[in-house]
Amino acid sequence: MKKYIKILVGACIGLQALTACKESFLDEEVLSSYSPATLQDLPGLEASLVGLYNHNSTFYSVSWAQGWPAVWQVGTDIVWPVQPQGMENPYYDYNTLTPLDGAADHTWNWSYTMINNANVIIKNVESPEITGITEAQRNQISAEARYFRGLAYNLLATAFGGVPLVTEPLTAPKTDFVRAPLADVNTLVIDDLKFAAEHLPDITALPAAKQARANKYMAQQLLAEVYLRVNQPALAEAQTNSIISSGKFSLIKNRYGVKSNQPGDPFSDMFIYGNQRRSQGNTEAIWVMEAENPRNVPGGMTDNPQQRRVWVASYHNRAGMLPADSLGGRGVARIRLNDWVLYGLYDEGDMRNSKYNIRREFWYNDPGSKYSSIYKTKVPYQGPDTLFIINPYTTKWGHFDPQDVFGYGMWKDFILMRLGETYLLQAEAQFKQGKLAEAAESINALRRRANAPLVTAGDMSLNFILDERARELIGEENRRLTLMRTGTLVDRATRLNGKPAGLPANRRITGLAEKHLLLPIPQNEIDLNKDAVLEQNPGYK
Repeated sequence: MKKYIKILVGACIGLQALTACKESFLDEEVLSSYSPATLQDLPGLEASLVGLYNHNSTFYSVSWAQGWPAVWQVGTDIVWPVQPQGMENPYYDYNTLTPLDGAADHTWNWSYTMINNANVIIKNVESPEITGITEAQRNQISAEARYFRGLAYNLLATAFGGVPLVTEPLTAPKTDFVRAPLADVNTLVIDDLKFAAEHLPDITALPAAKQARANKYMAQQLLAEVYLRVNQPALAEAQTNSIISSGKFSLIKNRYGVKSNQPGDPFSDMFIYGNQRRSQGNTEAIWVMEAENPRNVPGGMTDNPQQRRVWVASYHNRAGMLPADSLGGRGVARIRLNDWVLYGLYDEGDMRNSKYNIRREFWYNDPGSKYSSIYKTKVPYQGPDTLFIINPYTTKWGHFDPQDVFGYGMWKDFILMRLGETYLLQAEAQFKQGKLAEAAESINALRRRANAPLVTAGDMSLNFILDERARELIGEENRRLTLMRTGTLVDRATRLNGKPAGLPANRRITGLAEKHLLLPIPQNEIDLNKDAVLEQNPGYK
């Protein structure tokens, strides 16, 4: 053994001496690279476009922080934080929201990663060196990338205000960013989305296998939201009118899909796995982020989305209860619908408040002998369990995998845009123009479907429209961004969620102020930007 060790050591020393004599040994040989220069053909550009969708999915699937989905709901007007994971804490205990906040940092970095990836595609597809590609293909590829760049900059503008404008790919470190005026950011967003709306395909031109890809109506819907944010409601209404009058979408008014022969209603059908996509019968679907179980389809989902855990009650912690498909799988109840939503929001008979859409009752479902005396009896709704164990919850995120009863992951499609929201954006645009009767009729399109009492022009106000958004989009929309966009966060959170009875004091909204209509610029971005001043938003230290 010693003999072989001596031979091995000697060989190593000899090799070291040999290589040390050649300076070329230290030269780096790049065997692969990912830079703008590599995107020189249609397959390369197509692969890069798919990468934009992959990155987009990471905004919704953050397993390393179960509180991430709750960041965008707590401290608003609709939910309580009852089992916070931690990341969402500063978003109801606002006194602790500082430039060191992890959620603000993640939002900033996610957005600029998307922007740089889109810039690479936009720059390369416009290069004359790319051959074998038609002008129409160039425009469509650029439109798809511009849609995502507009999406990211709209998020930044809503969350932070004016931010650095980057329209070229970054190929080297840059430490001299400055914030552009918000008006300049808005101009870029609008230009990108107008280009996307003009050159993206009609949704009917996409085969079923590609209906998760960008279409012109996605761009129009986002453009309507942007026009509302920049106070151009007439232009917003033009976009929503184009979607509604296209004839390509219709509100779900009849039962359909995989469980249509079981108890339910048309609204709840939309959120059942197997029903959410346009190809599966969802005529409201404008944009659906599709997901598949990664065990069956490699790459079927990025990371492990936590929406079911965040929204669904932790009912399995009640003795005599087991996770079940009929109850939406295993939840943790990071958040709980507040009393205003549960007891003050819906009119009697509103389908969106039916037992199929908000679960309010439970029956013991563990047949084990220990619980045989209470099996199939109703769980009493009383005591501290109502905070997070048997609390009512939206069924939109229900999902059960019999191979993963613990419920680590969630392989369910995300309905990111649908016609229900189009009517709400239209009502908001009409209200802002003083067209109150038209706004009421847009709202009534949803209320007729929901069997809710119809409203009149006299009922119209921004607060009423935001109430209706909660009725229609609870669990779907990013509520924080909606209230930041409309400037109503402080009023509505304080008025409707400020002093919830029965909620521990350390879970209540505190410290909310006007400065929180914008998030803090991440401190590490300011510190690393050593060659220019990246100004902080007012009120943050």
